Amino acid sequence: MKYVSIGAAVLNQTPLDWEGNQQRIEQAIEIAKSQKISILCLPELCISGYGCEDTFLAPSTLAQSQRVLKSIVPKTKDIIVAVGLPLSYQNRIYNTVCLLADGQICGFVAKKHLAGDGIHYEPRWFKAWPPNVFVEIEIQNQRYPLGDIYFNCGGVRIGFEICEEAWVANRPGIHLAQTGVDIILNPSASHFAFDKHVVRERFVLEGSRAFSVSYVYTNLLGNESGRIIYDGDAMIATHGQLAAKSKRFSFNNLNIISALVDVDLTRMAQARTGDCVPNLDTRIFIPFNYPLYFPQINNVISPSWELSPSIKEEEFMRAVSLGLFDYLRKSHAKGFIISLSGGADSAAIACLVRLMVELGADELGIEAFCTKLGIKAPHNATIADIVNLLLTCVYQATENSSITTKRAAATLAKNIGADYLEFDVNALYQNYINMVANAIKRPLTWEQDDLALQNVQARVRSPGVWLLANLRNALLLATSNRSEAALGYATMDGDTSGGLSPLAGIDKDFIRQWLRWLESQGPVQFGPIPALALINQQAPTAELRPLERTQTDEDDLMPYPLLNMIEKAAIRDRRTPQEIFHLLRSQYEEHSDEQLLVWIERFFNLWTRNQWKRERYAPSFHLDDENLDPKTWCRFPILSGGYKQELMEMRANSSGFQNL
Repeated sequence: MKYVSIGAAVLNQTPLDWEGNQQRIEQAIEIAKSQKISILCLPELCISGYGCEDTFLAPSTLAQSQRVLKSIVPKTKDIIVAVGLPLSYQNRIYNTVCLLADGQICGFVAKKHLAGDGIHYEPRWFKAWPPNVFVEIEIQNQRYPLGDIYFNCGGVRIGFEICEEAWVANRPGIHLAQTGVDIILNPSASHFAFDKHVVRERFVLEGSRAFSVSYVYTNLLGNESGRIIYDGDAMIATHGQLAAKSKRFSFNNLNIISALVDVDLTRMAQARTGDCVPNLDTRIFIPFNYPLYFPQINNVISPSWELSPSIKEEEFMRAVSLGLFDYLRKSHAKGFIISLSGGADSAAIACLVRLMVELGADELGIEAFCTKLGIKAPHNATIADIVNLLLTCVYQATENSSITTKRAAATLAKNIGADYLEFDVNALYQNYINMVANAIKRPLTWEQDDLALQNVQARVRSPGVWLLANLRNALLLATSNRSEAALGYATMDGDTSGGLSPLAGIDKDFIRQWLRWLESQGPVQFGPIPALALINQQAPTAELRPLERTQTDEDDLMPYPLLNMIEKAAIRDRRTPQEIFHLLRSQYEEHSDEQLLVWIERFFNLWTRNQWKRERYAPSFHLDDENLDPKTWCRFPILSGGYKQELMEMRANSSGFQNL
């Protein structure tokens, strides 16, 4: 039996943070060596950071990446390490993994299948490497292999699937299995999305079983560059069985998992089931004969604690909490400001900040948590003390604000420990109305000027809370959600004001569901937040019209579950208005055909005319495949025909559905 200790490290990196990225890589290597790990896989592009965007095209990015690589090489004495970086060859840039072993560079594997859909734009910066091709590249007067290669290290064959390559039908693992590799390493930068962990685990397990190999998968961790959150997923599988996995959503800078695998056992599985043929291809490189085996056999590491991937509420809580934490520390802000309206969206964000503190302090300890954020914790500080330092909630009242929302905001802020302030902005609101009315020489009325009066009321709340954010060097969080973004049901420079929009990637229906879960159940280790009852018992309302007009969001728009269905069908699935009408008739029999037609028309009319608003939203977190962010996911023209013809056809043909 030949046992090899293999490991995977997840890293919380930052694009272009050369010193910090190098320190975390070297720390991971040192920890792995102390644990007697023989082969360590680090994440994709971890030297430069994955989210460098167009700076991948800057010569300095490539030069700095090589400089860091050169500094790391000596640290790999007595260990094999896979590390990712961008590399230029013949005036083309490639996404590569460098295999380092025993203090030397062995070669570079270039990514063949680039991620070019959804939030990924790799083909903008990188070229896909052709299959079955390898060359030699000269770096600082030394020549190294580059391309579609695998390695023989001390008698153990190591191959690579780089992130996207495990998601395609013709995955490189198929060819690697035919060449008889023992271990496949998969360095990844795979963004978080709901339930995505389940898919990753499936291809890791299936890869290890179908290819008869030990399979090592590792991912980035945290909010690397602003919008994308990485969950720090890492897994090691052998023989179709999980040997080790990481704790996801960690607040640490890095985490390492390892497992002891039997190379002879996987080779015998290949002998029984594989179609491996003798391969004398010179793409097998043997640069040294470093001993990989240890005489002492340790137990395989058992999978660590993991949240249930079926609980969407908990994944949402952990992903956004970690995203907020990294955004705060990497932006060097000293806290958060929220305009707390007493409604669902702002309440959800306030609770997420509280949970960020609870989760981070639970893992790191209060002192280390504060140190990472660059703040000083008071002596014997509690969770509430830290929340009070980091979170300021401001309720801004006008004559149209209700006692209900004021009480809900104050109760929640006190319950979670936030600093709570109240601004009366009614005089500002009236001053704007009077100023414009005097200029145009007529009074402004709700009957004639409804939308304008709502919008100015929302906008007068922005300057004061921005002033407070500047005074406290804090990050103002915008409170708009994805359902509002879809229809433009948000006031630009009002509830969209902020440097970060944590909920702009999630629909209102789920936010309300999550708040009910948090009120009644909450995470196991912290429990519920009963103070949310005052929020959850209300019908969502912008509260911008006089109270006697009884304004609600769903009266202005449509029922949120139905809006969610239309949005998914129209934007994610790209269905026509007529197809959506047919779909809704089968799902919502309680509504008349005319009402459904009105709602569908309202959706498409508001969607097309409000693209400019979506273009101006503050950065948001990517959480699923229904994102509307035009910068990373869903592009739509600012000016368009507005589906006029399609809506006319829906109306004309709607009677044809009567007998279906």
